[in-house]
Amino acid sequence: IGAGMMAGAMIRGLVSSNTCLATNLIASDAYKPCLDSLQSELGIRTTQSNSDVAAHADVIVLAVKPAQVREVCEDLHKANARALVVSIAAGVPIKRMAGWLPANARIVRVMPNTPCLVGELAAAYAPNEHCSPADTALVGSMLGALGTAFKVKEGDLDAVTGLSGSGPAYVFQFIEALSDGGVRAGLPRAVATNLAAKTVRGAATMVLETGKHPGELKDQVTSPGGTTIAGVHALESGGMRAAVMNAVLAATERSRELGND
Repeated sequence: IGAGMMAGAMIRGLVSSNTCLATNLIASDAYKPCLDSLQSELGIRTTQSNSDVAAHADVIVLAVKPAQVREVCEDLHKANARALVVSIAAGVPIKRMAGWLPANARIVRVMPNTPCLVGELAAAYAPNEHCSPADTALVGSMLGALGTAFKVKEGDLDAVTGLSGSGPAYVFQFIEALSDGGVRAGLPRAVATNLAAKTVRGAATMVLETGKHPGELKDQVTSPGGTTIAGVHALESGGMRAAVMNAVLAATERSRELGND
């Protein structure tokens, strides 16, 4: 339910990874062009009626804006939907959704991020007490087809929001700043941006593939009295480490506030 950018990326990932057949998917959205695009590209069924989804689905993914979750859940309640409900709406706690859905609803709350659009999801998910081990495993396999996902306690999802949910924006800012530095040093913008993005991707791959602590990898390229340690010193002088930590904490706190509204 909801066929916007994030939902479309999830649908494409599930189909391309053969996790789910296109013929087994149905999507609803008030904005018909989104549905038409998915139908023509993938051959999935589409509808503008949430009750149609409720009538056919074993798993319902709520991919609507947080302000729309209550209305959609109440529609599902009226339809007496008994499907597993997977919500990717930020800041809407399971307890609140449970009050809008049929009694004993099986609910899994997910915090995804936008790299899902390129098959590099970094997400976490939390099931409620009514979910069976099979329900939890199913959601884990669905998300795993889109990237990486970790099962956590619901109380940890605010921190996940602050780190990986909001994190792409921090990284985009860092890439932009690297590029700006390259331009200031005399490089053409296109070259600087490409080098910056490839450097970030390569460094991230080294962390994931070597299993080494980022600090150890940093030390491997900081020769005594060299250029890299001079740059690292400038970053420390500018408070980069504290700024990034504070960004994660600020976004985490805002996620908690949204959950209490």
